[in-house]
Amino acid sequence: MSDARLDWEAACSAVDRARSILIVTHISPDGDAIGSLLGLTLALRERGKQVTPAVDGGVPEHLRFLPGADAVQPKVSQSRWDVMIALDASDEARIGDVGAVGLAQASLVINLDHHPTNTLFGAVHLVDPQAAAAAEIVYAWLERLDWAIPQTVATALLTGLVTDTIGFRTSNVTPRTLAVAQRLMEAGAPLHELMVRTLVSKPYSAIELWKHALATVQFSDGVISGVVSQEALKQAGLKDATDGGLVGLLSSVAEACMAAVFKELADGRVEVSLRCKPGFDVSQLALELGGGGHAQAAGATIDGPLADAQARVIPRLIAHLNGRCQHVRTVGE
Repeated sequence: MSDARLDWEAACSAVDRARSILIVTHISPDGDAIGSLLGLTLALRERGKQVTPAVDGGVPEHLRFLPGADAVQPKVSQSRWDVMIALDASDEARIGDVGAVGLAQASLVINLDHHPTNTLFGAVHLVDPQAAAAAEIVYAWLERLDWAIPQTVATALLTGLVTDTIGFRTSNVTPRTLAVAQRLMEAGAPLHELMVRTLVSKPYSAIELWKHALATVQFSDGVISGVVSQEALKQAGLKDATDGGLVGLLSSVAEACMAAVFKELADGRVEVSLRCKPGFDVSQLALELGGGGHAQAAGATIDGPLADAQARVIPRLIAHLNGRCQHVRTVGE
């Protein structure tokens, strides 16, 4: 989808009437998922709402410094909620087990997202593909509700903006995005600290992982790719399927227009992370593979083994480029 679906009146009315609210976000959550989850949770609790924030597996270690992170539940049991709010998730499968419980037990589902591949699940939609991050939509919602934004909420939402735009470097950053960031800073959100914690600082285990993964890097016809195997994760002392930011590193290569990292999961499936330069689009390929995302950053989980996954995806990326990755684009192209 390309047009926004913003049912502001229905969303505001639903939250105003609700007492119990379940808020969930997508599996393998990133900074925007967790920032939006915590920002909205804290804002609703300020208004006296009974809020249950949840995401499969809980908050990732590197984001647990955020206010309210310790209250996020890694799983939920059968219950009843007046409203479930699904954040930053393009489809029902992406909200995992906690989302499945909510879909079955909530009286109303609000879908808040900014992915162009959103399937418009739920009854009420706050879906805007033009927003740079889900946190930007959460801010717009709080602004429409005319709620004051305390420092804790501002910090969580600015984390979402910073991480999803890679420090305001993606092509979907607009004057509105920067204006929202300014207002969140004025509310006390520490931009420099958030940039360092989420974009600059890395644990040594990530470097250990790169030592193994960089040896697998291949470059062909504008597509650069790498592999993170279970053995590499084991050698680095990591349990979760992460690339430690490798896909971002590969996408920065000047000669490459598309980047892919293939992460082997414990069950044998493969998580594919895709990135591309402005002017190209990996979201539709991700959607075809059963995933989704943005034009420049998307992903999917597909059947393995690793070699088969690479053989399926890389030729499709090369075919999509169709020989167009010939030069470095200049500003305005």
